Amino acid sequence: MTTATREPRTAAGAVNRCAAILAARGIDPDATPAPAGTAPVTALELADARIPPRYQGVLPDHPRVTAWVAEVTAASSLGPGSTRGIATGPSLLIAGPTGTGKTHQAYGAIRALLAAGVRLRWEATTAADFHAAQRPQHGSDPEQQLWRLARSPLLLLDDLGAAKQSPWTEELTYRLVNHRYNQLLPTLVTTNLPVAELRDAVGDRVASRLAEMTERVILTGHDRRRRTAAS
Repeated sequence: MTTATREPRTAAGAVNRCAAILAARGIDPDATPAPAGTAPVTALELADARIPPRYQGVLPDHPRVTAWVAEVTAASSLGPGSTRGIATGPSLLIAGPTGTGKTHQAYGAIRALLAAGVRLRWEATTAADFHAAQRPQHGSDPEQQLWRLARSPLLLLDDLGAAKQSPWTEELTYRLVNHRYNQLLPTLVTTNLPVAELRDAVGDRVASRLAEMTERVILTGHDRRRRTAAS
């Protein structure tokens, strides 16, 4: 018969036993605990970590954009933990000349939704960057990247029609917009082009879907970037 030996009931033994229990539960006994009273990181703070520095802290001030935020918020539904999320909702097309604040309003709309308590996964890209990411590159999966944008609960597609178009870019844009059109996924689209010229830039199929799925905001005024540089 063998006799199991037990560690003496000393202070060192107790420490060793506690360490063994913590290790079995995947807890690092040497980890530094969070300071008491540290506030959790909010969804808005996490969003600002992804938003370009120029647009961190912005909020929309155009009444049609703030109305869209209110509409999407009202269409959100309660989920786990009493948070509100988006399943479907309206889309918004913000058009206007260069420098009139379209991207400012779009990122502001995202921040306003988060500030209103809507918790959502969102993506943002320019049309030019979207097309560039679809070109074959070592170690990347263009198809996976396309569907990450297409299926995101909220997407900001910035500067649509600004880059040179081709049958290839038109087909990619169609696939992206068509999926979001069919699934009623909220999409923020900005463009420098007059709405009447958008069809020639992105193709009839994309323009037709945007015309039906989006509410439109037309910004006017001078290029604020040039005015700032001149002052």
